[in-house]
Amino acid sequence: MSSASDPGILYIVPTPIGNLGDISERACAVLAEVQVIAAEDTRHSGKLLSHLGIKNDLLALHEHNERDRSEALIKRLQAGESIALISDAGTPLISDPGYVLVGQCRRAGIKVVALPGACAITTALSASGLATDRFCFEGFLPAKPQQRRKRLQELLTETRTLVFYESPHRIVHTLEALHEVFGEQRGCVLGRELTKQFETYLTGTVAEVLQQVTADSNQQRGEMVLMLAGAEPAAHTELPTEALHCLKLLSQELPLKKAAAIVAEVYGLRKNQLYEYGLQAKNE
Repeated sequence: MSSASDPGILYIVPTPIGNLGDISERACAVLAEVQVIAAEDTRHSGKLLSHLGIKNDLLALHEHNERDRSEALIKRLQAGESIALISDAGTPLISDPGYVLVGQCRRAGIKVVALPGACAITTALSASGLATDRFCFEGFLPAKPQQRRKRLQELLTETRTLVFYESPHRIVHTLEALHEVFGEQRGCVLGRELTKQFETYLTGTVAEVLQQVTADSNQQRGEMVLMLAGAEPAAHTELPTEALHCLKLLSQELPLKKAAAIVAEVYGLRKNQLYEYGLQAKNE
């Protein structure tokens, strides 16, 4: 740690996403040695620190007070105190508070040290079976159905693996929206309760994962990471002009899904490929 005459250090400290054994020795040492720990939820984090046998001062830093509280924390850091930033679970700042504080530290010339550790995104991706060389993290989708569908349509042609966080009370609605926008056949994996006793991975197509979740209420519980295979690159350029013209005419009279199914059968093409093209054309 720093001496009293030097500015302190802001440590970004990951905490377990489920299994308490996943916290590192270095993380424990930092949490014990800093002058104060800024936590998203002090009651939640207090239980973790008690389990680890760490007695240290806790203060709340969450989305509702971060801008106001960051200024006071910067002054403490400039006075020589070191601070650890933690979230409720996993790596801070990943869909969690901390961006404002870290940004202010950088601008003030205060040293920021990020420790490696647990993160639900990389944990889920590594076990998903989907492509991991390139992926796109979208966090939580909008809560309102119309805005959620609009955001998904914007991602329709994204070729990277898509990663979302989702909550239990919205998972069915989100899977239904994925089914509507991306079609039935897009590869899908739902990671649930990662590193915990009831860790589960549901894999298959969007339609298959939706069926599994709606059939078993237990699959609608816990913390969730939802992953979707990326679109095939430039898939629409492989479609015959006659088939696209037929799809355009039919979709004026029929729902797009049904029109795509008819054209796919007539021309021997993939229904999902035609459906994605039709949605993209509609958006444009």
